[in-house]
Amino acid sequence: MGRVTVRRPVVTYSRRTSRTRVDALAAEEPLELRVGGKALTVTMRTPGQDVELAHGFLLSEGVIGGLEDIAVARFCEGTGPDGLNTYNVLDLTLADGVAPPETGVERNFYTTSSCGVCGKAALDAVKLKTRFSPAGDASTVDVDVLTTLPDTLRQRQKVFSSTGGLHAAGLFTTSGEALVVREDVGRHNAVDKVLGWAVLNNRVPLTGTVLMVSGRASFELVQKAAMAGVPVLAAVSAPSSLAAELAEEQGVTLVGFLRGDSMNVYTGQDRIVSV
Repeated sequence: MGRVTVRRPVVTYSRRTSRTRVDALAAEEPLELRVGGKALTVTMRTPGQDVELAHGFLLSEGVIGGLEDIAVARFCEGTGPDGLNTYNVLDLTLADGVAPPETGVERNFYTTSSCGVCGKAALDAVKLKTRFSPAGDASTVDVDVLTTLPDTLRQRQKVFSSTGGLHAAGLFTTSGEALVVREDVGRHNAVDKVLGWAVLNNRVPLTGTVLMVSGRASFELVQKAAMAGVPVLAAVSAPSSLAAELAEEQGVTLVGFLRGDSMNVYTGQDRIVSV
């Protein structure tokens, strides 16, 4: 498995003095996802939890609805300069009767670590229909619980603490219990790893949960939440206009600027309560 961090020499300047030291950087490597031997996408990610990432990606793209839809997931052979397997090619075999991805899911070249939508071959395929609509989820979450989530997420960002260069996504119950936290150089990859964990643990649909992300709330992250049946998406930064529109359409409660004891609720305000 690839390294999560890479150490490199760096020259640090402070008050006109300099010193050379070793710095830890978040690793970023390509992962090619194949379905039935056919290349589907290449994403730039931090190595680790790649099987989760693949399951979460296929769930959020509407290819699968649960663990039973995947027959086999295996790394393909491929060696680096050191002669060791790079573990950068993962092939998934769908279960009998599961339709392969439509051509709209295929990526032209690769998915960058910051954007998963922009490389789509057909933008019309971006707006996917979920099997697990969160619109009917009657769960609620207290304001006081929401305000604890950013700190809880940050405390569990072990690689961020040493590199300062990773996004994080965490899945919480509405009572504030952390179910899983994942880190990655790409915010959409971090979310896919969380959703993939849910698939592998038969937790989909994710009713009664809050998906907390360390950055902004983009259109794609709202889409991923909706595809997994997540009723509440919270972010420490701002949502985009399309994210808010999609959240309203899909019945997702969208919370932004969740910092300290304040937040903005853009959609689905009925799920937010204050006791």
